[in-house]
Amino acid sequence: MTRHATTLPPSYFDERYAADPDPWRFETSDYEREKYAATLAALPQDRYARALEVGCSIGVLTHQLAGRCETLVGLDVAAAALERARERCRDHAHVDLRLGQVPNDWAEGAFDLILLSEVVYYLDRGDVERLAERVRGSLRDGGSVVLVHWTGETHYPLTGDEAAELFIAASRAYLRIEAQARAEAYRIDVLSRQSR
Repeated sequence: MTRHATTLPPSYFDERYAADPDPWRFETSDYEREKYAATLAALPQDRYARALEVGCSIGVLTHQLAGRCETLVGLDVAAAALERARERCRDHAHVDLRLGQVPNDWAEGAFDLILLSEVVYYLDRGDVERLAERVRGSLRDGGSVVLVHWTGETHYPLTGDEAAELFIAASRAYLRIEAQARAEAYRIDVLSRQSR
């Protein structure tokens, strides 16, 4: 399988959502359902004042996460996905969904949870390092970063393991590993920020 050499452009995702409104089966897949439950169970706190979900897609996990956040900001690169996410989360006024591609686009302000679920491997190595700097600039002391990645083969710039390990290495100066779990097809890494 030939891997992409650079960060995937917005057109990659736009084309997938144009062909299929749920190209990764977020609504119907047993894998996604189990992974979402494991992700929510891995969160270190029951409630968060302000959370950021990067790569919120059509909002299936966003809708579940919203119940544990006072404010939740979701970012996604695909306008069609965001339209469906907004419809799904219409009953949650505290959810703010925005169009943007990390690391160039970012939500202002500070967060006590940043969720990077199945998104870091779409970036190339340089953009993962820039992403780590974005996180550094907006994660509150004691805040958590949760990485979730599929560990099978991809044609993305990075595999799930490469993405997680590269982000962990790039953030080592300010984040420490709190927990790591590996399922048959994905891994979850929970990192926390030390007091400055």
